[in-house]
Amino acid sequence: RNAVVLYWARGFESHTLRLKKPLLQRAAFLSSFCTLPGFPSYFDRKYLFSFSADTNKKFMKGNAAMPISIMLDAGHGGRDPGAVYNGRQEKDDTLRLTLAVGEILQNHGLDVEYTRTTDIYQSPYEKAAEANNAGVDYFVSIHRNSFPTDNVVSGVQSLVYDLSGIKLEMAENINDQLEAVGFVNLGVEARPNLIVLNRTKMPAVLVEAGFINSNTDNALFDENFDDIAQAIASGILDTLNHPDSVPDPSAYYVQVGSFRNPAYANRLLNELLEQDYTASIVEGDGFFRVRVGSFENLEDAAEMEQDLKRAGYPTVIVS
Repeated sequence: RNAVVLYWARGFESHTLRLKKPLLQRAAFLSSFCTLPGFPSYFDRKYLFSFSADTNKKFMKGNAAMPISIMLDAGHGGRDPGAVYNGRQEKDDTLRLTLAVGEILQNHGLDVEYTRTTDIYQSPYEKAAEANNAGVDYFVSIHRNSFPTDNVVSGVQSLVYDLSGIKLEMAENINDQLEAVGFVNLGVEARPNLIVLNRTKMPAVLVEAGFINSNTDNALFDENFDDIAQAIASGILDTLNHPDSVPDPSAYYVQVGSFRNPAYANRLLNELLEQDYTASIVEGDGFFRVRVGSFENLEDAAEMEQDLKRAGYPTVIVS
């Protein structure tokens, strides 16, 4: 039941190792494969295997249980104020709310990162890249909505890349919680054209916390701020069922390099991007790991692994 399949390249051969119920004490046995002559030295032993260690579905990387990680994005910032109404700027509301939500999630044991904690500008591409490079499990972007005519529309809405998977469940849970605070629930909408939804490699949700040009929504926002922050956090936590359990890995990636020097990692990243591969860099433990894709099942990852191998890249599937 707790099986893991490892792929790697050695010359022009493809090797597969299948283990049943791997145990932590076998880590040294697994690691020894990386030191055989002929294997690329930049494979990092720690990330050559991942597995479910027990029935509590803990997400394991190497030999340490990792907490669920999430990156929170306060919409807009710096020279980009977002929507503006009677001197009120979206970027200010989103930053304040994002920090409040993050504090609640941290208090519940999540590993929380932020795209910004001050009034700075980042492009949507930079925000997506930051989340990808951090290797977080989830991405939530917080915004205020706007309508061409003031005080005509009010309510909360959440946006996702498509109406499927855990991202949809999280968006619906957040909306339900905000509805309980007093907002009109406008539902969840697919927006595949948004950069922070289509360039992020993890489940991503964009929350529109009321219309900034609605006096009704602004009164709710100001008078029930703490409840709104708690509602968004509760929607996230309900989805993750945290802290009682941690979900299994939701994605597989094809790793093509692991470097201590970030210049080498960036060089390989740019090479892959120029060939239209969806590549990113994940930093951790002193290594910069270059990986391609994000796949829900191992078969799709294996297909990409074969494609990269035919292109001449050494590969390993990680999750």
